[in-house]
Amino acid sequence: MNRALRRARDAVALDAAEAEVLLHARGSDLDRLCEAAGRVRDAGLLAAGRPGVVTYSRKVFIPLTRLCRDRCHYCTFATVPGRLPAPYLSPDEVLETARAGAAAGCKEALFTLGDRPEDRWPQAREWLDARGYDDTLSYVRAMAVLVLEETGLLPHLNPGVLSWTDLQRLKPVAPSMGMMLETTATRLWSEPGGPHHGSPDKDPAVRLRVLEDAGRSHVPFTTGILVGIGETHRERVDALLAIRRTARAYQGIQEVIVQNFRAKPDTAMRNAPDTETDELAATVAVARLLLGPGIRLQAPPNLVGADRALLLRAGIDDWGGVSPVTPDHVNPERPWPQIEELAAQSAAAGFTLRERLTIHPEYIARGEPWLDPRLRGHVEALAEPGTALAAEGTVPTGRPWQEPETPLADTGRTDLFHTIDSAGRTADRRADFDAVYGDWDAVAAAVPAAATRLGRQRDRTGPAGRLRPGFAAALRAAEADPAGLADGHALTLLDAGPGAEIEALASLADGLRAAAVGDAVTYVVTRNINFTNVCYTGCRFCAFAQRRTDADAYTLSLGQIGVRAEQAWQAGAGEVCLQGGIHPDLPGTAYFDIAAEVKRRTPGMHVHAFSPMEVVNGAARTDLSIADWLTAAREAGVDSLPGTAAEILDDEVRWVLTKGKLPAAAWIEVVTTAHRLGIPTTATMMYGHVDTPRHWVDHIRLIGRLQEETGGFTEFVLLPFVHTNAPVYLAGIARPGPTALENRAVHALARILLHGRIGNIQTSWVKLAHPTVVEVLRGGVNDVGGTLMEETISRMAGSQQGSAKGVADLEQLAADAGRPARMRTTTYGAVDPGREAVARAHDGLWRPAPLPLVGRS
Repeated sequence: MNRALRRARDAVALDAAEAEVLLHARGSDLDRLCEAAGRVRDAGLLAAGRPGVVTYSRKVFIPLTRLCRDRCHYCTFATVPGRLPAPYLSPDEVLETARAGAAAGCKEALFTLGDRPEDRWPQAREWLDARGYDDTLSYVRAMAVLVLEETGLLPHLNPGVLSWTDLQRLKPVAPSMGMMLETTATRLWSEPGGPHHGSPDKDPAVRLRVLEDAGRSHVPFTTGILVGIGETHRERVDALLAIRRTARAYQGIQEVIVQNFRAKPDTAMRNAPDTETDELAATVAVARLLLGPGIRLQAPPNLVGADRALLLRAGIDDWGGVSPVTPDHVNPERPWPQIEELAAQSAAAGFTLRERLTIHPEYIARGEPWLDPRLRGHVEALAEPGTALAAEGTVPTGRPWQEPETPLADTGRTDLFHTIDSAGRTADRRADFDAVYGDWDAVAAAVPAAATRLGRQRDRTGPAGRLRPGFAAALRAAEADPAGLADGHALTLLDAGPGAEIEALASLADGLRAAAVGDAVTYVVTRNINFTNVCYTGCRFCAFAQRRTDADAYTLSLGQIGVRAEQAWQAGAGEVCLQGGIHPDLPGTAYFDIAAEVKRRTPGMHVHAFSPMEVVNGAARTDLSIADWLTAAREAGVDSLPGTAAEILDDEVRWVLTKGKLPAAAWIEVVTTAHRLGIPTTATMMYGHVDTPRHWVDHIRLIGRLQEETGGFTEFVLLPFVHTNAPVYLAGIARPGPTALENRAVHALARILLHGRIGNIQTSWVKLAHPTVVEVLRGGVNDVGGTLMEETISRMAGSQQGSAKGVADLEQLAADAGRPARMRTTTYGAVDPGREAVARAHDGLWRPAPLPLVGRS
């Protein structure tokens, strides 16, 4: 104990064993522990610019529904339908409470409810169906908007376990959200008799995933632990360390609650002992020491009564939400303290009590992407300039919640599509490099160990250049049953050595190509239109995304998009490919407007548009299902989807590559839903960064299985990682792309594993040098993509292959590989002869007409 206390006093980082020891501190040891924790808290307040200030949020409590699919053994909030007048509060009831709160000076509307009650209770499902809501979260979203517009209160949402997609749906309507982690002790959930047994949403792994997804989604998030529900001291420390890991990795934990268990009558745990005051104080102090000065730490004031001074000594700096209007519906037997009483007790301990908003000042100061533009006006109306605490004396008033009136305005460096080749980019990284991607140390720690060993040259050939026996056996197996090749053999083929092995692999793959699609090298005359590069998703491999204030940022207007489509049509294009960053101002319907504008100006153009990430973003912002959003997109003019945003379809790799992009399951949902609706897509794989050959094999196999189920992929596109300006490479984490040997091997393996499933294997001339493109064309590839006319994404990353290739250039690639070339449509059909003639006349490229010379008629 003395050693741990000395280390705490000296601000030395504590390990788990020391933290566990400190949880036992009592008497004078507890005094010493609290003193050390108080110093850490005071340093944090000083750094935040508000020394000696503790905060609270004046709120109303809106228990939207008390039905829940879980069965927590200590909870009296959740009940059964027969004890309620209705499964949910009505909109009028929600507004009645919110208006009373606004009149009393409250600024937060705390929405608390049970987890997904419609999954357990038919009455909840029927109530939602009768009112046109797909699920409880749709109703939560609608009520949050209602409160914003009618009262001006800021919603804080506690709807329980949320998926990544759920967080996208709710982020535009709530400045903050929360969910208690409670504990990481799996046994309390999995073992009969445990407090969480029978509660699917209390699996610690599920709840930790919510914390991570909230951070990835840039949602200011409140979480915490519940002390005294049967966890051991070590398990309590483990929970705090898990919160710390997430906070460091994603920087999204705005507040941590340390809540003491209070037994309630009529529950399974009614006879369990309450958490003792000293136990709670020691836990608060250890939490402060482990979490550090930057985390706001709270203890609910209505659950600690006369012990508030001790908790201030132990290191808290926030009292959480306090309501002058509504009771604590979770702990109704514990009334809120009067705010004046709380202020007096804080003052007696040497602190000034100040009101804050539900989103903490640090996140207001950060702005985008932590504060959605649709909520900025609501928050700024209540925030004090300078401190971002609640403005004293301000009474909330309703404000419209709506999409920006001009979401597609001409801003920034709109000529980047051609000046990227002449002037280049302004800097090698965006201005918020050290913040937007999360904690780089945490990212580096998550890289698969095997990924760091790739790309090293070694002797992989047999004597006199012959095949190694194992490689020869794998090659024979591939020849006998390409698509059924065992994983071990596939990995052996990816390990092909130079010379005899890679040539044998390429020869096999090329024979399969000839049998599947013939000899023609195909290409499409197309134009890429990247309509904005403003994006805060935090993809660590992407050098294209910019903040709206960065020098290289731009957004095209709807008219500019339409003009570029017209120019492409005039140059013979049959396709435009439309993709952009996830601009925070962009409403979910803007994608429909873009597609419709292109179709209006060029009715014959095939609109190949919007990645699965953009589809999920659009669906979330319109609160539509993926299927409904895609149906509306097709009606607006979308003909097919690019299957980009796939990267590697393994979340172990995805969460290293990207902070906030859609998980693998969401990508799969989008493309399979599109296929079910009759909308074809491509499929892609970006490789050679923090992944391993095992990930490549698994990814290709997954694409093959999906194709067997849906038949909706038109092609498989291999995208080697371009490292030069990629943030994850600049941070020293990713390797500098795949080797030339790996490029040849993975293209060949894709042809082998997808044989009989996907006929078209495409390489990317944007990312590979001319000689390598020719080599992969001789090793299983049959398609070289398109003319593009403009290519900004890879060029921003540092690709040196240019941003456009004409028809003649693409056909020269085929000729150099000894093969004929054929112009194709998006779906690999024959091009109309008249359109092909136009394309050949313009070389498949749009070029501005030269100005007449002065003095010439």
